[in-house]
Amino acid sequence: QVQLVESGGGLVQAGGSLRLSCAASGSIVSINAMRWYRQAPGKQRELLATITRGGTTNYADSVKGRFTISRDNAKNTVYLQMSSLKPEDAAVYYCNADIFDSDRLRNYWGSGTQVTVSS
Repeated sequence: QVQLVESGGGLVQAGGSLRLSCAASGSIVSINAMRWYRQAPGKQRELLATITRGGTTNYADSVKGRFTISRDNAKNTVYLQMSSLKPEDAAVYYCNADIFDSDRLRNYWGSGTQVTVSS
């Protein structure tokens, strides 16, 4: 069984920064792409950033230049450094990953971490 656990969410003032982490654990053979999504109340889940195992990144226009995704393959962990936060960035942030477990390639989700941005 594989688990993704996010951490680092919280309350921050507009213009501030937060760093989210997501650690994968369990029967992991290897991890391909890792992603961060967010979902605000009443809105669809939005893909924010993707990073391949080799470190290639891609960002949604809404966060480009403000958010940075990175990963530590040795720790099976992906990060999201968020800066210049805006009230509209408030949401539940989820990590997602394509993981070869003991059986086959599967897609996994974390349970989310809340980010609140005060104006």
